[in-house]
Amino acid sequence: MLDMVFTIIAVIYFMTAGALMIYGLNCYIMIYLFNKGTVKANAFRKSVYERAGDLTKQTGLPKVTTQIPIYNEYNVSERVIRAACSMTYPEGLHEVQVLDDSNDETCELIDRIIAELSDRGHDVKVLRRKNRTGYKAGALAKGLKQAKGELIAIFDADFVPPEDYLLKTVPFFLKNSGLGLVQARWGHLNRRESIITRAQALGIDGHFMIEQAARNWSGLYMNFNGTAGIWNRQAIYDGGGWQWDTLTEDMDLSYRVQFAGWETMYVPDLVVPAEIPEDINSFKSQQFRWAKGSIQTVIKLLPSIIKAPVSVFKKVEAFFHLTHYMVHPMMAMLAVLALPVLLTLDAAVGAVLFSFLVIFLLFAMTAPSALYLVSQRAAYGDWKRRVLFLPFLIAVGTGLAVSNTRAVIEAICGIESGFIRTPKKGERGIKKYHVKMPWTAVLEIILGCYCGVSLLFYLAVGKYLVGPFLAMYTAGFLFIGFLTALQTFVKHE
Repeated sequence: MLDMVFTIIAVIYFMTAGALMIYGLNCYIMIYLFNKGTVKANAFRKSVYERAGDLTKQTGLPKVTTQIPIYNEYNVSERVIRAACSMTYPEGLHEVQVLDDSNDETCELIDRIIAELSDRGHDVKVLRRKNRTGYKAGALAKGLKQAKGELIAIFDADFVPPEDYLLKTVPFFLKNSGLGLVQARWGHLNRRESIITRAQALGIDGHFMIEQAARNWSGLYMNFNGTAGIWNRQAIYDGGGWQWDTLTEDMDLSYRVQFAGWETMYVPDLVVPAEIPEDINSFKSQQFRWAKGSIQTVIKLLPSIIKAPVSVFKKVEAFFHLTHYMVHPMMAMLAVLALPVLLTLDAAVGAVLFSFLVIFLLFAMTAPSALYLVSQRAAYGDWKRRVLFLPFLIAVGTGLAVSNTRAVIEAICGIESGFIRTPKKGERGIKKYHVKMPWTAVLEIILGCYCGVSLLFYLAVGKYLVGPFLAMYTAGFLFIGFLTALQTFVKHE
């Protein structure tokens, strides 16, 4: 009976490891598709800009509405509003909507800024609601009803759109009447602030520089990232409009719009800088929302993906895309089962087979690192210095497994939770916004210690191939756990 239990544990372990390998290997596919499509995509963007010419001297251009959803963002509101009003576009064809759901002094700040900018001739107004129904999605939906523009640009409060943003996105809509979305790349205002922000920057670059480009240039489903994008208004309507039954309303709408036949466009050389969460609790809160929302979205849209008249490859890649955060429950599973599996190795699998599986798993696990390396090389001249922080990204990604596993479980079980925004410091650095330390910090520390003990057991019996995994889990869980506790109990003014 005991042997059967051990065998079952080993089977679960290796099935989980196999699934994790598949997700890892898909990173190599993304790298291949990125390299394959780069030259053609660059040439296409160049031709669009050349044909469009100078938009500031043209007539008959579509009117644009820029929406800025804000909730208690005192530190960054002024910066984004001024930047949005400073974007270059023909006079009379650009309006700015500040969708303010704040209930603190942010309201007074916004009113003062809008009064000043309006006096200077900018078409900018604030819209407020009596309640926060639908959170960000609800605010965008209400603003859309009053928007004047045919095109809708969206920026979160911590983003700073460059002056030429509209000049570099509108031409794609002029070229293609079936285009529903143009997404720009995220930049990083505070990348150098800490090890955490440098690690996050690497991860974000991997997604935007490689994954978004690879999907878009290969005709796969691509998502709107919630900000730094511009929509064809009709595409939003045809996709069913903004809905708030998931925490990732941006991803949800993106897929529905593409199901309706609209195309998307990704522009990697248009960078919109933004702030990265500097506090680990804020970062974990952000990741929790993204993890839970993406799983909610796949549950909601999977039937439509299966029925879609597209290739099997496109459907499979959509599944990988939407279920990416499933890697965290799988990582947590491997961490927990590693020690019990040590007792089943001889009974369940032979030494040769086990070594082969571990080596193959190592190959697959290095795939995300390869993706991040390629992204840095493609985006920056000083990429060699930037990739020095890759080990910290690996530690952070591993340490998030506990918190994100909870997010995935809540999504699958249908447990409701509100939209928790990610507070930013901004240039003001005045008002302090706090995110309560999650109980998962204690579990992260415990799991880190457990993985350390497991590592010692494996080394004691000469199973050295498993060492890198358990060392990574130990470092990741302890790093995130202790950092969470430290930043929670440090006194803030």
